[in-house]
This record gives sequence, structure tokens and C-alpha cells, in this order.
Amino acid sequence: MANGQLLLDSVIKEVKDMESRFRLKLICTMIAFAMSISVILAAIDHNRLKSQTIQNQHVLMQKSEEMVITSIDTIEKAYYLFGEQMAASMKEATAELILLYEKQPNFDQWSFNELKKEYGYDVYIINKDNVITHSSMESDIGLDFKSCCKSLAKTLDARRISGQFYPDGMDIEQETGVVKKYSYQGTPDGQFIIQLGNNLQEGAIFQQFNFFTAIDNLTLRDPLISHIYILNTAGNALGYSTDSFKLQEEHYKAFKHTLDTKETTERPGEWNGKKVSYRNIYYKSKYDTGTTTERKVIQVIYNDDDLQNLLADNRKAFVFQLGTVLFVTIILSLFISKAVARPMHLAFHDSLTGLKNRAAFDEAMIRTLSSQQTTTALIMMDVDNFKEVNDKLGHDTGDQLLKCVAEGMHKAARKGDISARLGGDEFIMILPETSAADAMQMAERLIDSITALTTSNRELSDQPVTISVGIAVSPIHGQDAETLIKHADKALYSSKKRGKNQYQVYNA
Repeated sequence: MANGQLLLDSVIKEVKDMESRFRLKLICTMIAFAMSISVILAAIDHNRLKSQTIQNQHVLMQKSEEMVITSIDTIEKAYYLFGEQMAASMKEATAELILLYEKQPNFDQWSFNELKKEYGYDVYIINKDNVITHSSMESDIGLDFKSCCKSLAKTLDARRISGQFYPDGMDIEQETGVVKKYSYQGTPDGQFIIQLGNNLQEGAIFQQFNFFTAIDNLTLRDPLISHIYILNTAGNALGYSTDSFKLQEEHYKAFKHTLDTKETTERPGEWNGKKVSYRNIYYKSKYDTGTTTERKVIQVIYNDDDLQNLLADNRKAFVFQLGTVLFVTIILSLFISKAVARPMHLAFHDSLTGLKNRAAFDEAMIRTLSSQQTTTALIMMDVDNFKEVNDKLGHDTGDQLLKCVAEGMHKAARKGDISARLGGDEFIMILPETSAADAMQMAERLIDSITALTTSNRELSDQPVTISVGIAVSPIHGQDAETLIKHADKALYSSKKRGKNQYQVYNA
């Protein structure tokens, strides 16, 4: 009796272990599935927020650029509407200087400082080599336009020959960076150009519509913007001397590309030790028709500090959201698995023995046959004299006998073998990648193992219990599950007919 109880306890423990393993697999599967869905949804939401944040930043950038363009347009419109008098004054002064040149062509005899006081403009003399030889701005004497401003030098050659008066718009004085309005006219002999320069920053119009102030306010207000430069066609920044500002080679190439193609360019770089983006926007004045001044490039230096802070907040929210979802998922998985693990286990397992049931066997059989590389053996078993055990010793002892058979199968089975109870006292084993000879050895082990277990059980010792076994091998005895089961059953019948307690291989 004690041996039988130990055997029963062992079988019960095995069944509970199988249920525990099934529950663990169920929990892991549910958590993995939920985690996958959670991560995907959270990632989609995070990417959506990231895209939206970047899009919002681009909108802000566009508005800032439009404000800069509006500021420049405003002041140039003001000069266009109210600057005719200035251009006429510069033309009149130039005409008088031309007359002076005809009387005294030796510029060394001119008093340029006195001329500046008389006309209110800086006076420059540019020779045929496009070098400033004389000027009221002594610091500009010797400036070579062929070196600093090649495109302007070509324009100067054409203007020298034409002898016409050319008033330009806003430009810079290279030495100081001061915004000025320049005019040009060639001497009648085509040897020189008389250039006048008017300091616009001292005028009422510039004070009223000072775009530098607008740019400074925009830079202070918008954390995205590190700085803004307005570049002329030579790449010099309005308001900055050539000594204090010079484009690096890679940024000059981007500037030149924008100037020539009108395409916006963007290049990475550094500003005060921070990584930034240099964005170049083409600008053509609606009001300044000067050959050298109507085109400009607005260079906006953007930092991504604000963007990175917003993205960092999004990442924190993403991690928190993901952690919360995972925590809730794990808790729900534990509760759900506890509630459904046993019903789901019983849907594919025999409640008495813990072996796979008929539904699970059919699925496993189809899967095994479809993936077999060599041969697959099928062993079908039947308990001899099972009805007599039930009739003489009772159904409880009969159930114990069935558990002994399941335990014997478990002990004899190899890794990868599949054991199942078809119903009643019928059992079956799938032996993947197994030959007929190996299947016969397994049948012998099963007979010996189950006989030993039932013999050691005192309740069954008075009633000899044996099993009969039938073997069929795929693809020799059948290539589909139905045919193979049918032939294994015929082999089992042959074993019983020949005296039971033995195995037979199907023989057509």
C-alpha cells in the first residue's frame, strides 16, 4: 500500500509540475506579447511626439526667418520711398567731383577731408586695377577689390567704361562694418571711378527701421537662434568689419551655393563651443536695384538646445509610460494566468494522467510528420485486462493503474518523444527521427517499466497487469497521421491476438 501511495504521489506531483510549467509558459508568453505591443505603441507615440516637436521647431524657425526678411524689406522700402533725394544729392556731388577731376586730375592735390566736410560723404578714388588709391577714409586706402570682392571688381570695370552714375543700396564699409550707401561713376577718360559713401546708420530712416535691433530682439526672444548675419555678395556681414567676421571655407561654400542657386543650405558647425546649424536663406530685394546690393544671404545660426530638452522630456515620458504599462501588464498577466492556466492546460492535457490529450496529439502528429527528416515511429499501447482491474479492484485502483502507465511512459521516453492518452486505457507515443529497430527497443522498455511499476504496487500485485504494443513507422507504413494510427492499431491488435504482453510491428 505504501509503495502504491508513493507512486500515486509521484504521479500527482508530476501532473502539478506540468501544470506549473504550463502556467509559467503562459505567463511568459502573455508578458512577452503585452510587452511587444506596449513597446510598439509607446515607440509609435514617442516617434509621433518627436516628429511633432521637430515640426513645431521648423515652424518657429520659418517664422523667425520671415521676421528677419520683413525687417530688411521694411528698411529697404523706406530707402526706396524716401531715398531719391539722397541719390540725387550723391549724383550732384559726383558731378562736381568729375568737374574737379577735369581741372585737377592729380588726386594728390585734392583735400579729401575737406571734400567730405563739404559734401557730407566719404570720397574714394578707384584706379583701373580696382584698388582704392585715395580716400577720406585713410584706412581704406590700398583696398584691392580683386582680392576681396572679385564679383564687384568685374562690375567696377563695366561701370568705369560706361561713365554713368550708379547708386547702390545697403552695403558695408569693410574696415568698420558700418552700413553705408555707395555710388559709383567713372571719370570721362575711363581711368578712375569716383565712389561716394554715405553712412546710413546715422540717418533717421535707419534709426527708425533698424533691422539690427529687430534681429537682436529676435535672438533674445527665441532660444533656438544663436545669431543672425546679413551677408552681402562678397560674404561680408553687415555691421561687422572684415577683421571681426570671416566665413570659414565650408560655410563660404554653402553661402556661395545659396547665392548662386537661390537654394537654402544648412551646414553643421560650432558657435561658442556648442554644436549648431548654419542655415543660409537667399534674399533678393524688392526695392534695392543695385547690381551689387540687391542680393543678400541671411545666415541664421540655430542651436538645438530647446529641441533636445523637449526630446529629453519626451524620452522621460516614454520610459515612464513604458514602465507603467509593463508593470500593469505583468500584474494582469499573473492574475489572468492564474485564472486560465488550468482550463487551458486541460484543453490540451488529460486531467487524470497529465499526458497530452487526443487534440494535442493530433496537432503534434501533423507537426512531426510535416517536419520529419528520416523516419517517425508511432507506438500505440493498450492495458491488458483493464476491465478486470476495474471490476475487481474498483475504479479508483483503475485510475491508479492508468497513472502508473503514464509514469512508465514518462520514465521510458527520450527527449523529444511525445506521450498522450487517447482515451480509456489507450495510450500512444510519437518517436521523431526513430527507426523501426529503435521503436522496438522503446517498446521493450515501456513493457518492462510499466510492468515493474504495477508489480511494485501492492493493490495491483494480486492482479497481473501487462500492456500490448503496436508499432508503425512513417513513411514506410504510411505518410499521413490517419494511416499511421490505423496501422499502429492493427499492430496492437496483432499483439493482443498473439497472447498480449508483447509488441508487434505493422506488417502489411
